[in-house]
Amino acid sequence: MGTTQLETVPEPKYWHLKTVLSEALDSEFAVGQILPNERDLAARYGVARATLRQALEQLEFEGRLQRRRGVGTTVAPPRVGVDIAPVQGSWPGAPGDAWQVEDCTETSPPAAVARLLDLVDGETVHVVRRARTSHGQPLAAELLYVPLDGPRSGADDGAARGQAVLRALHRDPLDGQDRSVELGSAGAEDARQLDRLPGAPVLVVTTRYLSGGRVAAVAVSTYRADTCRLTFGETGGMELLAS
Repeated sequence: MGTTQLETVPEPKYWHLKTVLSEALDSEFAVGQILPNERDLAARYGVARATLRQALEQLEFEGRLQRRRGVGTTVAPPRVGVDIAPVQGSWPGAPGDAWQVEDCTETSPPAAVARLLDLVDGETVHVVRRARTSHGQPLAAELLYVPLDGPRSGADDGAARGQAVLRALHRDPLDGQDRSVELGSAGAEDARQLDRLPGAPVLVVTTRYLSGGRVAAVAVSTYRADTCRLTFGETGGMELLAS
């Protein structure tokens, strides 16, 4: 990382420094590498530590850096693509699925999900909680809502019950799926699962799984906005969030 003159730059000093640091991350650092400490970086670029912190905070917000307690500031891995194209796809839990089942309960879904599943008020469903990680870091949390059709699993373990629900889904032919996405803020539970502060920006992807002329399941997946990019089928790669 070389030095640069910032005094004559018309834009905010921290913003220009962020650009310089971002270029250095691309050319001089590897994923997971620890950055020099703030004192050394501030001296190298001739800026106050407060200016440096603003630049580092912006890079962290954009997903370029990760601050790890007891380790320091490291270079973040590339964002994970979230494909939102309407594709035939496969059932949740099919081979190659990157999600891990954590728990399964039975409860009434939110009103918006109940409408998608064409349920009456108060009707309960299976709720399979799943999680996805990348490079050892939490990436996304998902709630998969499945109507209570067929036999119930007698397993005591929530993860085992969830796996049984997924296996039951696989017995039916999947006609297709569609997705919608919106920008949201992490609630308390999502923040805990994603290791973010409440209110942090997230991408909420809602997927409807279609079978036999009906909506057989609905997944609400909450992704960390600082680690993901939206893609569109095989032509993906269009990053919709600034970096």
